[in-house]
Amino acid sequence: MKILKFGGKSLANGDGINQVEAIIAKKFFEDETIAVVVSARGNATDELYEILTLAQSGQAYDKAWEAFKKYQSQGIEETVLQEDFSALEKLFEGVALLGDYSDKIKDQVLAFGEILAAKYVTTVLNSKGLQANFVDARLLIKTDATFGNAQPIDSLSKKNVQKYFENNPDISIITGFIASTVNGETTTLGRNGSNYTASLLANYLNAAEFQNFTHVDGIYTANPELVEDAKKIERLSFNEANELANFGATILHAKTIIPLVEKNIPLRILNTFNPENEGTLITAEQTDEGIKSLSVLENVSLINLEGRGLLGKTGVDARIFKVMADNGISVSIISQGSSERGIGLVVNTDRATEALVGLEKEFENDFYTRDVNRISVDDNISVISIIGQDLSTFHKPYTALIRNKIVPILFNNTTTGRNISLVIKKNDLKRALNVIHGEIFGVTKKINIAIFGHGLVGGTLINQILSSAKNIELKKGIKLNVFAVANSSRLLINKRGITENWKQEIGQNGQKYTVNDIIQYAKDNHLENLIAVDNTASKDFVENYIELIENSFDVVSSNKVANTLGYEFYKNIRKALTKNQKNYLYETNVGAGLPLIDTIKLLHLSGENITRIKGVFSGSLSFIFNNFSVEDRPFSEVLKDAIANGYTEPDPREDLCGNDVARKLLILARELDLQNEFNEIKIQNLIPEPLRELSTREFLVSLDQLDGYYDEVKQNQEPGNVLRYIGELSGDLQQDKGDLEVKLVSVPESSALGQLKGSDSIFEIYTESYGERPIVIQGAGAGASVTARGVFGDILRLADKG
Repeated sequence: MKILKFGGKSLANGDGINQVEAIIAKKFFEDETIAVVVSARGNATDELYEILTLAQSGQAYDKAWEAFKKYQSQGIEETVLQEDFSALEKLFEGVALLGDYSDKIKDQVLAFGEILAAKYVTTVLNSKGLQANFVDARLLIKTDATFGNAQPIDSLSKKNVQKYFENNPDISIITGFIASTVNGETTTLGRNGSNYTASLLANYLNAAEFQNFTHVDGIYTANPELVEDAKKIERLSFNEANELANFGATILHAKTIIPLVEKNIPLRILNTFNPENEGTLITAEQTDEGIKSLSVLENVSLINLEGRGLLGKTGVDARIFKVMADNGISVSIISQGSSERGIGLVVNTDRATEALVGLEKEFENDFYTRDVNRISVDDNISVISIIGQDLSTFHKPYTALIRNKIVPILFNNTTTGRNISLVIKKNDLKRALNVIHGEIFGVTKKINIAIFGHGLVGGTLINQILSSAKNIELKKGIKLNVFAVANSSRLLINKRGITENWKQEIGQNGQKYTVNDIIQYAKDNHLENLIAVDNTASKDFVENYIELIENSFDVVSSNKVANTLGYEFYKNIRKALTKNQKNYLYETNVGAGLPLIDTIKLLHLSGENITRIKGVFSGSLSFIFNNFSVEDRPFSEVLKDAIANGYTEPDPREDLCGNDVARKLLILARELDLQNEFNEIKIQNLIPEPLRELSTREFLVSLDQLDGYYDEVKQNQEPGNVLRYIGELSGDLQQDKGDLEVKLVSVPESSALGQLKGSDSIFEIYTESYGERPIVIQGAGAGASVTARGVFGDILRLADKG
């Protein structure tokens, strides 16, 4: 014989009840011997409790009652259930008259959920010729008189069950959840009671298998409603299933497992709506060690007992647990600080107030002596349990949580060291689950990216990410999800990621926004591993960096402004990064895609004394002077070529004024912990004064006015020399400030600077160890593609961290 159990969602009107009928019919016509245990249909238990509460408070419940009857009798003759509806009406009327009800009455009312379900299923099956019998479990399962959570009397219940099934070959449709005392008073079996009924029947009848039909394909590595990447677990041992049940797995309950373990009866978790799936099989056979699943406890509260005066005192735990025992309150988790100075208890929320009152009474004298400072309750918590987690590798999920700015309130592990529970804030639950799951199950790690600015660099970056995403996911197990793209006024946002039509969509559907809107969206959708990418050149936008960092975003930037504002702002960003354990990468701020900043950071961190840095910092100006120096053409014509090729800004004076080179030089100085300010840099402006105040249009038509000056500079060089516009950092770099200068120089064509071609940049790093032989870094120093690729590299470095 096999015991089948169907839950409330499986028995709901529509697809659910039709699927149940089909599953039972298939087994019947294949000559399988089965007994079927049913839960209340749909939300019947909650609805009955709601009507009961309305009756108790004297409120009208007619509307709710009529809706309940209509749903429960849909598809069959109402007369089938009329007797039960009448009995319920009398109970509600009595409660309304008294204005109160006992646990005994509550059990009588809630029992009708299963009674109605079993009669409904029996009627439907018989209408199809399947020979089904309605079985009231109150005649079979006998319990003590603990109403609401009765305990079965095994010897008597077993005898009743075996006697009944000896003489009933038809399909038995049995009420789950309910039983009765030896005196015939209705009781219920508490949480997960219908599963418990089925488990007891399987035990008493030595069933071949207990098949628990639910609305999911089995047991998952996490609740798939909370974690999209959750994977089905094919097999579990009873011990592992018991651990899952103890720590909140909703499909299982510890008391369901025990009767099966006694007789070594396999339990299979199946999906009513996908019956061909083999589900999860649970047996006595041990599976491979390792982390099995993440379970969640919700509707729990944390009780904190704190007191400096408890230091060194013994017996505090005993007093706490005596209060819990006297009030019948179960403690899920206990965690305490050294010497009992602080103790945290996790209990069901509906018992938290009772626990608090009991503890305050027990420790009343300790308040007067100030041994106890306070006892408090925090209802805004959830518990995540990592089943199978070994302490030796716990640092990985813990570090991932901290990276995402989720700080557990407390955690504890079992004495076996194989299960760890974390108490976290309730609003962090979904994000925390996804972070931990992605870290420990080897599934794809999702990186959620918000990109600000989609001009040449930003647009190229977005396209690079979209075209490379599948390959990166395949090779690195990292899923890059661009969930937001924004320009100065419009935002395109989608938690599942933008598409290749993003440019058209932001034009058509882009919405007005603030940065706070994006931060809130990430919170509301529980997005983890957040990166904000700044591809703007905006001074205003960098003011958002600290707020982004404080809200769990790492920052990647091609925008040089943040690192070149006042030194106080520079320090404040670093303080925020340290405080929030976030990262800020900006390799493209100097040298586009060249590995310059990282090299300088590593040299400086290793203790190497950098004595001077010199180089051509601007790819735009590199192109201009590399060509002007060797070609017999006017300066204005070379500049026009640079503009046409997109090497300069739309107004080339932004390049020619030297400020861009100065900012880059300042960034490198600050990487050496120098405290220079921008206004301390000596900058040679390449624009003659009469041309500086013109409009862009006026300047562009006046470019030939540059020719005379630059032709003279070119002619006045030493023979064999070429012009280069450089930045140079020098002086005693062990002090607080260095000497920063941006200038046009003439250098031998045979030198490293003189041999530069095209739009390349070059950087010479002089150190104490290397002496007069500098470290030279040279390569493409400009261009949207190169810069975007450098930003992409920073994103991947962050994605690969930890």
